Amino acid sequence: MEFFHTAIDPSAIDRVAEVLRSERLSEGRLVLEFEEGLSQKLGLANPVALNSGTSALHLALVVAGVGAGDEVILPAQTFVASGHAILMQQAVPIFADINPRTGNICPESVERKLTSRTKAIMPVHWAGYPCDLEELNDLATEHGLAVVEDAAHALGARYRDKPIGSISRFTAFSFQAIKHLTTGDGGALCCPERADELEVRAKRWFGIDRANSKPSILGEREYDISALGYKYHLNDYGAALGLANLESFHRRLERHQEIGARYRRELADISGLHLLECKPDRTHSYWLFTLLVDRREAFIRALQSQGVPTSVVHLRIDRNTVFGGVRKDLIGQQEFNEKQVSLPVHVGLTDADVAHIVETIKAGW
Repeated sequence: MEFFHTAIDPSAIDRVAEVLRSERLSEGRLVLEFEEGLSQKLGLANPVALNSGTSALHLALVVAGVGAGDEVILPAQTFVASGHAILMQQAVPIFADINPRTGNICPESVERKLTSRTKAIMPVHWAGYPCDLEELNDLATEHGLAVVEDAAHALGARYRDKPIGSISRFTAFSFQAIKHLTTGDGGALCCPERADELEVRAKRWFGIDRANSKPSILGEREYDISALGYKYHLNDYGAALGLANLESFHRRLERHQEIGARYRRELADISGLHLLECKPDRTHSYWLFTLLVDRREAFIRALQSQGVPTSVVHLRIDRNTVFGGVRKDLIGQQEFNEKQVSLPVHVGLTDADVAHIVETIKAGW
């Protein structure tokens, strides 16, 4: 039994092989088809395919105008990529507290962290459970800020019946190997505002508008770059893998949610174990299934002794020197950090595997 699982649709082999045989490997027709598929099948708003979720976060901050000395508010309960994207703009990560019953950023804490230098809020949908987006976007509107959702865990999740990726000004997804949908490595940035989408499309390839810059008789595109751009585009063989995996995405998502619902049902009343909140106004994608447990190391050892892998996945990132060290005012974060652990939840698990995990936990630690 593995903690993570890389799910690849069988049709991907032929799709990717076709691209390799064509020898046309870079960004082309398939990237556009993949973007159209993300929009049509998953309801994402103007998704721009990129080479990583980190690139998506960084481009969102660039287009939002975040620069040197600006502040971006985020939770410490995330992967370091969230904070690195902010540092890449020479901006300052400001860590707000989380709700220890969800692992998600607390809007009240965000409000307390606002200053005249705040430029953006970066909520992270921990484990695939949507943050309080109405409250966060209301704060952003009131103070003229951009909301950049880090939705690396949350493809397929919904908030008040709207897909994550269609709500805030920016939403960044990851298609890294172990995510719900993989392109090998890759990501996408969703931008409901057309002007943002067009700017992201240009900046993902050196600041050149490829759709409207045609080659001259000399063989080079005609263009005039007016602002810094990046080499962040997805390629066609990654898009081919993504298109194949998109065909079976909903089946994988349903399996994640089925396992998550079973854990919630069967682990609800176990002493020393606390399930996270799950409100009816949002839909969890269950990339992870996180619990709060007493005597965490004993819990982990008990499960490992029966062949069940567990992981905290990510501890608070403010402990890293690059981000300034642990903030002592994040009380909810500290509580979460001391007790959180996650169980396997993926399509590689059989019903018997899930039953074994549940029974092992019920046996105690």
